[in-house]
Amino acid sequence: MKHLAIFCTTLFATALVAVEALAYVGPGAGISAIGSLLALIGAVLLAIVGFVWYPVKRMIKRRKAENDTATNDTAEQDNNAA
Repeated sequence: MKHLAIFCTTLFATALVAVEALAYVGPGAGISAIGSLLALIGAVLLAIVGFVWYPVKRMIKRRKAENDTATNDTAEQDNNAA
């Protein structure tokens, strides 16, 4: 934990003393960088959705199948009793 505090403090201090890069990023490189960043963010979000959604979808489908089976069993019992 102590190392993490030192790392964060160093990172924060480095960010405070940053100087100008005096560099130029052309429009083509800038748009490419923005596109790559958006693609990376989209891929991470889709991966999170995939890992969360599909197990939830499977659970919903299983519960629905169990409820349908229970409903059908109850209906058959009612028909047999009448």
